[in-house]
Amino acid sequence: MQEIKCPSCGKVFQVDETGYSQIVSQVRDHEFHAELERRAKELEEKKESDLQVVKMQQEKANEAALLQKDKEIADLQRKLDALTAENKVEVSQLRSKIDGFENEKKLAVSEAVSKKDLEIATKVNELTALQGKLDSKEAEMELEKKNLVDAYEREIKFKDEEIERVKDFKAKQSTKMIGESLEQYCQNEFNKLRMTAFPNAYFEKDNDARTGSKGDFIFKESSSDGVEFISIMFEMKNEMDTTATKHKNEDFFKELDKDRREKGCEYAVLVSLLEADNDYYNTGIVDVSYKYEKMYVIRPQMFIPMITLLRNAALNSLRYQKELQVVRSQQVDIENFEENMNNFKEAFGRNYRLASEKFQKAIDEIDKSMDHLQKIKDALLSSQNNLRLANDKAEDLSIKKLTKNAPSVRAMFEEQSKD
Repeated sequence: MQEIKCPSCGKVFQVDETGYSQIVSQVRDHEFHAELERRAKELEEKKESDLQVVKMQQEKANEAALLQKDKEIADLQRKLDALTAENKVEVSQLRSKIDGFENEKKLAVSEAVSKKDLEIATKVNELTALQGKLDSKEAEMELEKKNLVDAYEREIKFKDEEIERVKDFKAKQSTKMIGESLEQYCQNEFNKLRMTAFPNAYFEKDNDARTGSKGDFIFKESSSDGVEFISIMFEMKNEMDTTATKHKNEDFFKELDKDRREKGCEYAVLVSLLEADNDYYNTGIVDVSYKYEKMYVIRPQMFIPMITLLRNAALNSLRYQKELQVVRSQQVDIENFEENMNNFKEAFGRNYRLASEKFQKAIDEIDKSMDHLQKIKDALLSSQNNLRLANDKAEDLSIKKLTKNAPSVRAMFEEQSKD
């Protein structure tokens, strides 16, 4: 805030930066107007001086031309006097020349005067046009000055009335009603635009205190296809001017950030009338993300603009989110395809490995069977050989050989053969 002291009454006024810059602009415009008047006066004096110089130059030129012509006339007159007696024709011709010179002199003087008059008229027109521009600029500056003064006076009057109204309003309310009135104000401001600007929005009081604390309001909005693209946790803080212990905005940052995280909101906004004389919070939207992520502090008049600003930014990013979601979906499809391919390859490889093992096992069994059959074949061949030998032995068998070492049995066979 800037202080301005009245030179008449000595009263000191406090004005904000905008009002101070407007007053400086008025003073600067006054100085500019004085400078314009001085320049116009200098131009007028220069115009008069130029006119005097032009007139003097014209008079000198006319005098020089007249002297030159008079000299020529005098020379011709002397020649005329000398030749009068000799030749009347030459006298007539000389008189014609004299008359011609007189006409030329008058014409030259007239042309010089006309030329200077034209130059003077041109200068006068230029100065007149410049004066007209100065007068027009002066009128514009006077009108602008008057408009600025009227606007500044209206703004001061409005602010004085608003201050008186707020003071009177706060004086009639208790501390609890002060806080509730700010919440009611924000809710009313939102409800005015709910159906026109925020038809798909959710804006209700936060009544969930299961975590030990809660904010004042939660704002959420979803797109037409049901995708939530923004959520804001609001906290409203106000106090009476006569309150002994004054709170600061930063006293509520930590709790607000905790509520935002517990309720799953993206942004946190503190709507505050605290620290009314702090220019830092009176400039508009204050970003305190350097302390707590996605947190802002605003005055009540910035409540709707703050929602609109964050909502429009989220809407702009929603399209990119959808495109990213499509890309991610395509990426998931590719990953699923690759996973299915890998599963197929793994299953195919496992089945091929099992089939290969079974095939090899079957080949081994066949080899074993072949070895076993070969053994059976060899055994059969061996049996055949033994049978052949047995047959040969059987064919070679005789009574004589059987009874070779049994004389009694041989005697029996011999007796049997005799009978």
